[in-house]
Amino acid sequence: MPETITIWTYDWVPEGPRGFVRDLRLRWACEEAGLPYAVRTVAFDDRETNHLDRQPFGQVPMLEDGEIALFESGACLIHLARKSEALMPRDAVGEAQVLQWVVSALNSIEMVSVPWWFLSIVGGADNGLTGWLDNRLNQLENVLAEREWLAAGRFTAADLIMADVLRVAKVRAHGERPATEAYVARVTARPAFAKARADQLAHFAAADETRKGD
Repeated sequence: MPETITIWTYDWVPEGPRGFVRDLRLRWACEEAGLPYAVRTVAFDDRETNHLDRQPFGQVPMLEDGEIALFESGACLIHLARKSEALMPRDAVGEAQVLQWVVSALNSIEMVSVPWWFLSIVGGADNGLTGWLDNRLNQLENVLAEREWLAAGRFTAADLIMADVLRVAKVRAHGERPATEAYVARVTARPAFAKARADQLAHFAAADETRKGD
C-alpha cells in the first residue's frame, strides 16, 4: 500500500474564498492521478502564527508525502505530477513543456491577476494593472486559439493549474476571449475537478456547523 499523501488546509474560511482556496489544486491533482490522500487542517483564526514551522508565510496549502514536506501550491503540484504520468509525461520533452507552463501560470498570469483582483477590491478596477493583465490574457488567448492543451498534446498538470488561475482571474471580466473561456470550461468540466471542489466546499460547510456549536 502506498503511503497516503497529506494535504493541509484551513479548518474554515469565510464564504467568499470557498471553492478557490489553493488546497483545491492538490486535491484535484490527486483525484486525477488516483493518488490516495488525507486532508488535515490548521486553524484559520490564528493562521498568521500557528503553522510558521511548516509554512513561513502562514499560508496554505502544504503537502506531506512520507519524509517530504512542501509548501507553495506550484511546488506541491510538481511533486505530485512526478508521481503520476496522468499529470506529466515521463519523456524529457513532455516534462519540460509541463514544467514551463506550470511556472508560466504562476509567474506570468497569477502574478498579475491576483494583485489586480486585490487592488480592484480595495481601490477600484482602474488600478494600473488592468492593461498589463489584459495584455497577458490576450497573449494567452493567442496560444489557446491554436491548441486544445498547453503541453504534450493532452491534459496535464499544466492545464490544471492554468485553468485554476484563470477561473480566479475571471477571464470574462476582461473582455471576450472565446478560446480561453472554452479552455477553462473544458478543463473544469473534468470529474476530478468537480469532486475536488465539492469536497472542499463540504469541508468548509461542515466547519460552519462546528463553529456554531463553539
